[in-house]
Amino acid sequence: MEIQSRPLVIVKLGDTFDALRETHGDFEHWIADGLASDTLPIAVIDPRRGDTLPDPAAIAGAVLTGSHAMVSHREDWSERTAGWLARAVAQGTPVLGICYGHQLLAHALGGEAGDHPRGPEIGTVSVVLEETAAADPLLGGLPARFAAHAVHWQSALRLPEGAVRLAGSAHDPVHAFRVGDSAWGVQFHPEFDAHAMRDYIDRLAGPLKTAGLDPEALRERVQATGDCAQLLGRFARIAEARQGL
Repeated sequence: MEIQSRPLVIVKLGDTFDALRETHGDFEHWIADGLASDTLPIAVIDPRRGDTLPDPAAIAGAVLTGSHAMVSHREDWSERTAGWLARAVAQGTPVLGICYGHQLLAHALGGEAGDHPRGPEIGTVSVVLEETAAADPLLGGLPARFAAHAVHWQSALRLPEGAVRLAGSAHDPVHAFRVGDSAWGVQFHPEFDAHAMRDYIDRLAGPLKTAGLDPEALRERVQATGDCAQLLGRFARIAEARQGL
C-alpha cells in the first residue's frame, strides 16, 4: 500500500491587494510556486476564517505568509496561530515565517514584535548575513550580501531566548533568525517578484511620503532578487528530507 506524504502547509495570515491578486494571484500562490515541491502535497490553511490548524506531527512543514495586519494587535486568530506555532517548534516541525509570520514566530516563542522605531522599510534592500549563517541549513551558501524585497512597519524587536540571529539590513538588524534546527523567520519576502514590489510601493505611496520616504526613488531601485528567491525551494527540500523523500 502506498504511503501518502504529509502535506507542506501554507498558513495564510493575510491577503495582497485585490487588484494585484486578480492579475498575479495571492501570497499562497507565490509561495507555492517558490516551494516547487513535486513530492509533498501543498495545503493552504486560513486561521482567519476559522480553519483548524493541523497537528504539527501530521505535516511535513509550515510556511506562514505575510499580512497587512499587525502582530502587536493580538487578534484572536493570530494568537491562536502563535500558540500552534510554539507547539510546532517544540515538536521539531520545519517552520518558515515570512514578514508577519517572522514577527509572529518571535512573539510565539517569547520574543517581542512591534512598530519599528525608525519607521517602515520598503523596497529592494541589501541583506547582510551574519557569520552564524555560514552553516545554517536554510541560509548557508547564500552570498554574504544579497538583495531582497521588504515591506514592513513592524519588526521582531526582541528575539526569543536561544534564537540565533542570521541576517540584518541597515534598517533592521533582524531580517532572519533561527530557533532550534528547523524553525526560521525571515522579515524579507522571498516570494515577491519585482512586479509585486513595485505594486506595493505604488499603492503605499501616500503613507510612505508621510513617513519621509520617496516612492519614486524606491521604485527605481527595485531589482531582481534571485538569491533570496531560492529560500522557498531550499525550505521545501528541508521538509522533504525530514520525510525521507
